Amino acid sequence: MTPDLFSPPPADPADAIALAEYAERAYLEYALSVVKGRALPDVADGCKPVQRRILFAMQRMGLGFTSPGGARPVKSARVVGDVLGKFHPHGDQAAYDALVRMAQGFAQRYPLIDGQGNFGSRDGDGAAAMRYTEARLSPISRLLLDELDEGTVDFQPNYDGSHEEPRLLPARLPFALLNGASGIAVGMATELPSHNLREVAQAAVALLKDDRLDDDALFALLPGPDFPGGGQLISSGADIRAAYAGGRGSLKVRARWTIEDLARGQWQLVVTELPHGTSAARVLEEVEELTNPKVRLGKKALSQEQQQLKAAVLAVLEAARDESSKDAPVRLVFEPRSRSVGQAELINTLLAHTSLETSVSVNLTAIGLDGKPVQKSLRQLLAEWLEFRQATVARRTRHRLAKVLERIHVLEGRQLVLLNLDEVIRIIRNADEPKPALIERFALSERQAEDILEIRLRQLARLEAIRIEQELVDKRAEQKKLEEILGSAAALKRTVIKEIEADAKQHGDDRRTLIQEERRTTLEIKVVDEPVTVVASLKGWVRALKGHEVDTGALAFKAGDALYGTFACRSVDTLLVFGGNGRVYSVAVSQLPGGRGDGVPITTLIDLEAGTQVAHYWAGEGEQMLLLAGTGGCGLLARAADLQGRNKAGKAFLTLDAAERPLPPVALRPGSTQVACLALDGRLLIFGLDELKLQPGGGRGLTLMDVEAKLPLVSVTAFGESLLVLGQGRGGKDKEERLKGAALEPHRGRRARKGRRIDGFPKPMRVV
Repeated sequence: MTPDLFSPPPADPADAIALAEYAERAYLEYALSVVKGRALPDVADGCKPVQRRILFAMQRMGLGFTSPGGARPVKSARVVGDVLGKFHPHGDQAAYDALVRMAQGFAQRYPLIDGQGNFGSRDGDGAAAMRYTEARLSPISRLLLDELDEGTVDFQPNYDGSHEEPRLLPARLPFALLNGASGIAVGMATELPSHNLREVAQAAVALLKDDRLDDDALFALLPGPDFPGGGQLISSGADIRAAYAGGRGSLKVRARWTIEDLARGQWQLVVTELPHGTSAARVLEEVEELTNPKVRLGKKALSQEQQQLKAAVLAVLEAARDESSKDAPVRLVFEPRSRSVGQAELINTLLAHTSLETSVSVNLTAIGLDGKPVQKSLRQLLAEWLEFRQATVARRTRHRLAKVLERIHVLEGRQLVLLNLDEVIRIIRNADEPKPALIERFALSERQAEDILEIRLRQLARLEAIRIEQELVDKRAEQKKLEEILGSAAALKRTVIKEIEADAKQHGDDRRTLIQEERRTTLEIKVVDEPVTVVASLKGWVRALKGHEVDTGALAFKAGDALYGTFACRSVDTLLVFGGNGRVYSVAVSQLPGGRGDGVPITTLIDLEAGTQVAHYWAGEGEQMLLLAGTGGCGLLARAADLQGRNKAGKAFLTLDAAERPLPPVALRPGSTQVACLALDGRLLIFGLDELKLQPGGGRGLTLMDVEAKLPLVSVTAFGESLLVLGQGRGGKDKEERLKGAALEPHRGRRARKGRRIDGFPKPMRVV
């Protein structure tokens, strides 16, 4: 039988691998490639691989600032083509996007590329196509590239082995901190903010002089980020230090503005600097959404909150426009409704509801000198770069010393020739092989002999001997200096410090971002403080009626619906909505509709999780103490204010198991000293309120009563001297009985006990 030439050879069982193991290995390789090959910068030079390759390719193309006017720029398409063809086998758009970002002054604090043409704007406008724009290296890029050919870094083969590329660039300053970086890898991300060059240089020098420099001194030299667009950093010094010390945090930033006085007492607010990551177009879109809101998806009308915000903004703002131009990169003008509007009122309204005040995340994750991606502190970033810089200077010094020694060796050979010039000429003229003859006669090295044979006749003049002697003196002095640097750690540090200070003096500039602590702006809509009664139905319809004298019997509901409960409170209080999963949602009572209608569904006021049902309601002031429990028998104490949150998606507070449900919250009244717990089988346990603890952060709480899954906890309450038990007696009739004094004694015990059954109640329902 003829074998099938096109069928694959039979698999060797020894080479077989489990699919799960293969998938895991392949995914790990992919993840490592994304982390180290694309998304995260390196501590040493602050570059991602694509950025490093672009800069290296442009230097090799002769696009650096080697003269005062610099090299002539070339088409960006030519740069991208060279990068892709030699070093970066990925998409051209990805390489061009990286090139564009390095040329954007609003994206990078110290742009590494000088771009000519349309390179986009901070409003989100994209750059022109690469065939239109031109690029060359900026002057500061020399701090990354100048020492590249001085033995400072290792080179590696490119993707096809036809060229070599540097593993790192010999950065003379910590560009990871200067320009920052942003990236999302697999399982990790980075968000390095930019900083001021002078401040970073001062901090690096101070840390190099004293590696035990305390944090206060370090943060005094480097107080915080310095963003390209300026703005104001309003976070406290403690918050900034905490983010730097831990490597992660969130900083509050704010726009900067001026007030321009106009004729007849009129004025206007002009924003001149925006927070990092915010554009003028985005701010105007937010203002438009506030003043002309759209009905949200799935809703039939504007929400109460949207209507209130619209009224509040229109009461102080007449118009908003963007007057940004070439002369004024950012100029957002806001006209007040009238000259009687307070300046602070307009400013606070805009800050509270637009991106003129926002947050910037800090995540100091980078690839360290050991090749591992790690979240680092500011001190670690500086210390690792200083270690890299000292190693780089040492390598550069060894390289230069080798060159100096080679030159001294050659000059010594020439000096010997000039002392025996006639004999050297005779040997060269008469010998068949002059090189070995010279080596034998004058004890020269191969290198010296080659140099003598290649020397020009004009270099044999009498004046040349003087030049050689002077150059030898200079080279030996340089040799001594280089050997001193290599032989002394202190001399090496002095060299690094001197170079850092020189670079900071040449390329440093003033801080752009003002650091001044301010309180985060919050604008609350004024609400008349009056008594109201919140009415909640079983099917989730809520409303607020004026006053506390509400006849519950006269309340009307939709067909099939009924009353859940009423809560006498104030219009400035908060309605708490308890989800079946333990989340708590907050709704301002002032947002609830009044009148004679049925109210609104609570789901229009909160973002309830899919598959979750509303379990209970409670409304009142924030200082009210609540007893919260679940059917699993655990509970805790918390103030109502602890449960409140600004997020419509609610706040995870009560931890419940999958089969558990929350019980109705119990408001503690004055004189409450005892807790009563009732199980489904009629067991009652009473213990002291002092056995529970306040848990403002929520959680599972303490065990109130020892119950089983089939016989859960059904009711809890707090009381003083007497307890009312509600349930069904014999014959299924409703029954209630008040227990006090001696009737309570059989049920008293310590927290987490089983309790004792109540006599006379075949089916108790709850305790109040």
